[in-house]
Amino acid sequence: MNLSGCFFLPKQSPFYLFSLSYCYYSAAPSLILRPSVPRSVLRLTTPFLHRPPSHHLNPKRTIKSSSTCLKSTPTTLSATAAAAAASESSSSMAAFSEQARVPPALLLPTPPITKFKIGLCQLAVTPDKERNILHARTAIEEAAEKGAKLVVLPEIWNGPYSNDSFPVYAEDIGAGFDKSPSTAMLSEAARLLKVTIIGGSIAERDGDKLYNTCCVFDTDGNLIAKHRKIHLFDIDIPGKISFKESKTLTAGESPTVVDTEVGRIGIGICYDIRFQELAILYAARGAHLICYPGAFNTTTGPLHWELLQRARATDNQLYVATCSPARDPGAGYQAWGHSTLVGPFGEVLATTEHEEAIIVAEIDYSQIELRRNNLPLEKQRRGDLYQLVDVHRLNSK
Repeated sequence: MNLSGCFFLPKQSPFYLFSLSYCYYSAAPSLILRPSVPRSVLRLTTPFLHRPPSHHLNPKRTIKSSSTCLKSTPTTLSATAAAAAASESSSSMAAFSEQARVPPALLLPTPPITKFKIGLCQLAVTPDKERNILHARTAIEEAAEKGAKLVVLPEIWNGPYSNDSFPVYAEDIGAGFDKSPSTAMLSEAARLLKVTIIGGSIAERDGDKLYNTCCVFDTDGNLIAKHRKIHLFDIDIPGKISFKESKTLTAGESPTVVDTEVGRIGIGICYDIRFQELAILYAARGAHLICYPGAFNTTTGPLHWELLQRARATDNQLYVATCSPARDPGAGYQAWGHSTLVGPFGEVLATTEHEEAIIVAEIDYSQIELRRNNLPLEKQRRGDLYQLVDVHRLNSK
């Protein structure tokens, strides 16, 4: 080290090709490696495009030159000064965390019920639409008998999952229950059984367009939300699987969060789970639970299905529930199955294999607050470095 505060490294050093820059912003240092001349230099820099804190510009405050860092004399702060510094740092971090969501994240609402049972109905799907509808109703009734207050169905449960089948099995949900026997059944079951239903998804016809759509019904049988799959499943893994929903389906345009008798729920469909931004947005809107009806396949399912569920739950510290069709060995599309409930600490609370099954498990929303106190991520985000913009909420103001 020379007297200017620079370290000179020999040419043989593994750090010869990099300079280590010490970036100072507020009270939080960060290290950046960047290509350099044949010496490593430790120096103070200010992050580009960031305005330094006001005390950096205060002429009345004296900041010692960097050369004083070469001295080993310890600096002692009074208790009052230390407390003031801690308070200033805490206030600064609180401001940063609020800026990380635009508009600022909503407070987690108090749910109508803290503990309840959820039923995940992993159904076998056949080419017989009437049979599928009757079979789904039977499964909903069984889940309700086991105490479920919220029942979730799979993606595309009223017919085969294929581009050829989507137009054939599609229903005009907006035209009323006479034109949509699948949603008519869901409404009646919700009303008679007094359960909230996340109706998996079916192909929806709206004019000349088709959508992959999830309908949500309250305990009075009212349709209270409709989510159209936002991210279409277009993939090509040579020798394994190739599928393009965009050949027949149109992508939805709106995220969906709905208040129900069992809390605030965000809705995604299958491929939507791969996009963490959507889950972050739902958490910022105060969701307690995100439900993803989905039909992952036997190629990506073993690798990603549970991984993605646990990631979405852990990152956002909320519950995640998924519901898949059962696997049909004779079908063109092989569903992975493994419907699952994951808790806010990333723990798998209930799951199954690929056969038909009805999973009934307990959700306890007090665990959300507990885990957010254990790991206060909401208070530690750095809005000065990154932000998530909820375009719909921002434009609605």
